Amino acid sequence: MLKISSAFIVLFLFSFSAQAQLLIVAIFGDQLNSGKIEFGLDGGYNRSWYLAREDSHGLNNFNLGFFFHVKMTENSTGFISTGVHVKSNVGASGMPTYSIGDAEFDDVYAEGELTTKVNVFYVPIMWQQRLGKVFLEGGIQPGLRAKAFDYFKVDDYGGELEYKNDVRDNYTRLDFGLVGGLGYRLKKGPVSTSIGVNYYYGVVDVYKPETYNLKNSSMYVYARIPIGAGGSKED
Repeated sequence: MLKISSAFIVLFLFSFSAQAQLLIVAIFGDQLNSGKIEFGLDGGYNRSWYLAREDSHGLNNFNLGFFFHVKMTENSTGFISTGVHVKSNVGASGMPTYSIGDAEFDDVYAEGELTTKVNVFYVPIMWQQRLGKVFLEGGIQPGLRAKAFDYFKVDDYGGELEYKNDVRDNYTRLDFGLVGGLGYRLKKGPVSTSIGVNYYYGVVDVYKPETYNLKNSSMYVYARIPIGAGGSKED
């Protein structure tokens, strides 16, 4: 069932990608992926954790979205680098469970483990400076929270038990922080797949209850694959 759901999500996002591509091509035409404007698919692995919560561990996630680069001047090697993480989770794992006010439930999960997954649509807005095939980038990353769930898990009853609790009301709608990292373009020219690593450092307390001061952080390992036109022979 999980494999079917994952496949459906991927197909949906690729369908959305195709529609977005047609819109971008219609707007920018031959300029797209020709040296001045770059557009494509951005995805990979990220590991998130909460800053300043010592009883938590990192959470492994996959993310998928789009990137959009705009060259500032004709002879510049600097770009505005932006986009959106359409499928992106933050949160943490390995935390102790908490009481939900049901004595039987609390007794079952008392020695269990808590994992929190918060779905956030992040929009990185960075300056990207290219040094040959290598590039550095840094800036800000606002985010809009969508869903949030706590997963209670315990293995002490002849198998794994899991309970999923909707906790979106415990988290602020907006997140904000700093983001930056480095990458490598696999070939010269305006149309090139690139790989890289970025780090997000949240500066906003995203947890509404006063029990914890939670700030998100995440390490992204990504690949950016251009899609669209591409007509320049520029090296």
